[in-house]
Amino acid sequence: MIRRFQKNHHVICTSRNYREVTKLAKLRKLSLISVGKHGGAEKYDKLNASTNRINQLSKIINNHLPDIAVSFCSPEASRVAYGLGIKHIAFSDSPHAEAVMRLSVPLVQKLLIPWIIPKKEFIRFGMDKKNILQYKGIDAASIAKRSLGQKIKLPFNNKRKTILIRVEEDQAAYSAKNTKKTVMIIKSIIKEFSNENILVLGRYSSQIQFLNQTFGKKIKILNKVIDGKMLLSNVDVFVGSGGTMTAEAALLGIPTISYNAIPNLIESYLVKNKLVKRETNPKQLVRSIRKFISSSNIDYKKRAKKALNSMEDPSTKLVKAIWTSV
Repeated sequence: MIRRFQKNHHVICTSRNYREVTKLAKLRKLSLISVGKHGGAEKYDKLNASTNRINQLSKIINNHLPDIAVSFCSPEASRVAYGLGIKHIAFSDSPHAEAVMRLSVPLVQKLLIPWIIPKKEFIRFGMDKKNILQYKGIDAASIAKRSLGQKIKLPFNNKRKTILIRVEEDQAAYSAKNTKKTVMIIKSIIKEFSNENILVLGRYSSQIQFLNQTFGKKIKILNKVIDGKMLLSNVDVFVGSGGTMTAEAALLGIPTISYNAIPNLIESYLVKNKLVKRETNPKQLVRSIRKFISSSNIDYKKRAKKALNSMEDPSTKLVKAIWTSV
């Protein structure tokens, strides 16, 4: 979306200093203005980081005074845009992130959401129904449809089957903190598939440190940010917590299991349409991995391709929303 608008307009891109976003932006050669940081898991730290970011962001934006703001329901972007009288269009596929929704949704002029999420999920946060625009797609489809980035040497043996595990978000306000459950799942996978490539992708430096301390050299813990689609294209089975990467893997036709750490409507849609297998019991999860590894999964891949092809690019709706707002 940014590159599309940069052809004819001046676009200012900001982000928190957030490990995965910052490093992925460098991989994609996307220039970001770093403003503030992620507050971590504690309430006071979140509040303090947010207020500092609002202060810093307001100074930057006041110097530019853009015609419109676009965010993924950022509370700081919402407050700054509202305070400076700038119209704000936001995206969200996460009504379960209640704290963020309450702080952002009432202040935006237009809200774009996937068509599978009922508008009532956002109306309850103070949004008028007529200002909620749905698009026929989920956000992971945009990632799945983009072309592969530059090829990189991947840190595992290609002659073996590869199982990728994505640990859950554990610093968001909506997190359930299922660390013990995740450890049990990883231990079960190690026990049953020690002869295969077992990769674990963490989100935060603290998670990566914990995983290293807990599992040592029994698994390959990815400590560098890697292009997600590039990594997934070399994976035989993906085990995720039910977030964006779970959806991306599923739409790419990779056999995907969700241990549903953070229940949400996107994950429920994928499970209902047999694009994701939900398993919360470690023993059952291991059985599902074994079944996926020993099968061609042709029907699964056909369903994924059909679903992905049916989804639209949300940037089309964004362009329309912008022209009707400015």
